[in-house]
Amino acid sequence: MESLDCVVIGAGVVGLAAARALALAGREVVVLEAEKSIGTGISSRNSEVIHAGLYYPEGSHKARLCPKGNALLYAYCEQRKIAHRRLGKLVIATEREQIGVLKALRAAAQAAGVPELQWLAPEEVGVLEPELSCVAGLFSPTSGIVDSHALMLSLQADAEEAGALFAFQSPVISGAISDPGPILTVGTEPSLSVRALTVVNCAGLGAQGLARSIRGLAPESIPEESFAKGCYFSLTTPSPFAHLVYPVPEPGGLGVHLTLDLAGRARFGPDVEWLETTDVLALDYRVDPSRAASFTQAIRRYWPGLPENALVPDYAGVRPKLKRAQRGFSDFILSGPQSHGARGLYNLFAIESPGLTCCLALGDWILALVSQEKRHA
Repeated sequence: MESLDCVVIGAGVVGLAAARALALAGREVVVLEAEKSIGTGISSRNSEVIHAGLYYPEGSHKARLCPKGNALLYAYCEQRKIAHRRLGKLVIATEREQIGVLKALRAAAQAAGVPELQWLAPEEVGVLEPELSCVAGLFSPTSGIVDSHALMLSLQADAEEAGALFAFQSPVISGAISDPGPILTVGTEPSLSVRALTVVNCAGLGAQGLARSIRGLAPESIPEESFAKGCYFSLTTPSPFAHLVYPVPEPGGLGVHLTLDLAGRARFGPDVEWLETTDVLALDYRVDPSRAASFTQAIRRYWPGLPENALVPDYAGVRPKLKRAQRGFSDFILSGPQSHGARGLYNLFAIESPGLTCCLALGDWILALVSQEKRHA
């Protein structure tokens, strides 16, 4: 059996940030990734938005980490010359009944330390985006977009420069709680057993399934998951918008919103489709063209001028959420020895949006908890 210092499972954006933080702190890190390359799961199927932290209840991990992650990410992108843009985001109420929701968003965001928020009357929204129809708006100038793949390549390069090793096509099949650290079974035909002092489970959609495969881990420490599929449609005509545009949020998501890529191309989504399955291998990422009708209806609430037949299917993603929060708020969970009692094991559950924005802050959080355990060992 091979002995390792630190294993990170999963090379999505959060796994890469965790590996980077641990390697820069002097840990000997090995990243185990089931696929052939980095970022093939949740990290490659999102809107690439840098969130400001508008949507999260006071005291939640998302409320704490998103404003911090926003600042860290902009600074990192500027330092590393990673393509990004501070477009600013408009969150708009299209009916008077939604104004209270918008005010609650502003209050929560201000409590979390989100800077520079501006309340806008309809005519002020019209100055920024003449095509929009609304009764009120909230403007967040620190929201933006980023080239997520370039970001992940940079995080990988930082981790490797600090000594981290990457093993691709190396799925973790199972594990067992042990002392001084978990034992993992890696790969198939033949498999390899490794013991690590620290294991960080950043397996995304497969995080709960992986945790359940670890013998000796308390089942009650693994929250039941639920998957929400979200489809995106792109705009076939030139976009008249210069900012991100979001309706007020809905259960399970942020509504069918408008995002722009770095080339200025507009896309809309995601919608929310709760899936019956949590089998990662059974997921269907196809976009049903017939969903364009519901997208058109939702978009025209805030953009009445959307041309006929201007939407085409683009791509879809699946978000890992907590089953108990299917109709409400789903927070990040970082379950370590302090909560489940198993030495050296850290499980990250329900790491969805704003995980991309929070990646560097999540990496710092993981490092802090791992370092705290090592000091007390």
